[in-house]
Amino acid sequence: MGHHSQVLSFKYAFEGIWAALKEEPNLKTHCLIALLVIILATLLKVSLTDWVLLIILIGLVIALELTNTAIETVVDSLTSQEHPGAKLAKDIAAGAVLIVSLTAAIAGTIIFLPYLSF
Repeated sequence: MGHHSQVLSFKYAFEGIWAALKEEPNLKTHCLIALLVIILATLLKVSLTDWVLLIILIGLVIALELTNTAIETVVDSLTSQEHPGAKLAKDIAAGAVLIVSLTAAIAGTIIFLPYLSF
């Protein structure tokens, strides 16, 4: 892959992220929560290990939300009619986001609790 192609790949990736941010309320919510987590971690001066875990969790949630958005976009572009398979694909993708979000929330709580103890 040439340098020009690599640059275009990054350009298209950022365009996709930006488009999803403009269109998807759930992604906006995840990004707002991520920002709050980053602010809290900064204020509480969490350890390097905890920072790494928080960054991985944030990245997983946002990446999976982007994947869910992509799946919904493809399914919606293929059919405007209700189709059991289309609904199932969208529901499964949304379920994956829910699972990783709940996992991140639980792990984040476990990470932050020792810092909040008085």
